Amino acid sequence: MIVKDWCMYCGECAGVCPKNLILLKETDLIFDDSKCRECDICIGVCPVNALER
Repeated sequence: MIVKDWCMYCGECAGVCPKNLILLKETDLIFDDSKCRECDICIGVCPVNALER
């Protein structure tokens, strides 16, 4: 889950997702959680902790 009030839209999470399920579009993140394997790599790289399970 993306906490959009905290997100800086830096793209770090999109860059590390092994399944390419996170897409950064200007000031919006599109996340396909139906295919997520919950590896939590994206959560670990977020500099502002805007991602949570």
